Amino acid sequence: MTTRMQQEAAFSFKGRLQDFLRKHQQGSSPLAYFFSGRPSVKDAMEALGVPHLEVGLIHLNGRSVSFQEPLTHGALLEVIPVDWKAPSTGSQLQTALPDPLIFLLDVHLGKLARQLRLLGFDAHYATHATDAELADLAQKEQRIVLTRDVGLLKRKAIIWGYWLRSQDPKIQLLEVLAFLRISKISFRPFTRCMACNSLLQKVSKPSVRAHLQQKTERYFDEFYQCTGCQKVYWKGSHYEKMEAFLQELTVLRKDGE
Repeated sequence: MTTRMQQEAAFSFKGRLQDFLRKHQQGSSPLAYFFSGRPSVKDAMEALGVPHLEVGLIHLNGRSVSFQEPLTHGALLEVIPVDWKAPSTGSQLQTALPDPLIFLLDVHLGKLARQLRLLGFDAHYATHATDAELADLAQKEQRIVLTRDVGLLKRKAIIWGYWLRSQDPKIQLLEVLAFLRISKISFRPFTRCMACNSLLQKVSKPSVRAHLQQKTERYFDEFYQCTGCQKVYWKGSHYEKMEAFLQELTVLRKDGE
C-alpha cells in the first residue's frame, strides 16, 4: 500500500517550459515529482518552477485536465506551452488575449517599455510597485505582465504573463513579439510618448515654440506633443535613430524565423 510520503507523479514539460527547470532537470523527460496529500496539478507544476501563465494544455494520462485537477499517485502529465495562434479548443487553459494588447512591465524592464511604446503599444512601466500591487493593477486594467520574476507569474490575480529569458532589451522585444505572435501590421510607430506612455498628437509650430531650441525652430516644421507630459517630438536625429532601430528589428525577426 502506498503511504502519503511515497506518492509519485511524472511531468514532461515541452518546448520553452524547459527554461524554468533547473539545469540538471532540463532534458529529463519525464521528471519525477514526489508529494503527499492531494495537491492540484497547478501547485505541483509551480513547485517545480513552471508558472501556469505560460502553460496552454495539460494532458494527464492522455486526457486534457484543468489546473485544479488533483494530482494522484502514478499520474503521467504532459505540459504544453501556450500557443496564441493555435486553434481555439475547449481544453485550452488560457483566456484569449486582450484587444488591443496592453502591457505592464516590472522595475527591471524600463528599456523594453520604451521599445514597446516606440512600436505604439500601451506599456505601463511600474518602478516602485510591489508584486501584489502589480498583480492587482494587471487584473484591474487587463494588462499582460512582462517580468524577469518567475514568482510574479504564479500569482492567481494575473491573467496573462510572460517571463523574459534574456536580459538584452532588443532580444527581450523579439521574445515578446514571438511569444504573443505579434505581426508588423500591429505596429503603430511614433504614436506614443516613449517617456510617459501617453499618446502623441500633431501640433502647430507656434503652439510649441516656447519648448524649441533656436536650430530646431529654424529647420523643422512638423511637431508632435505628448498629451500627458507635454514633451515635444520632431523628425530630427532621434527620429532617424528610431527608424534605424525599426529596420534592425525587422532584420532580426527575419533571422530568427
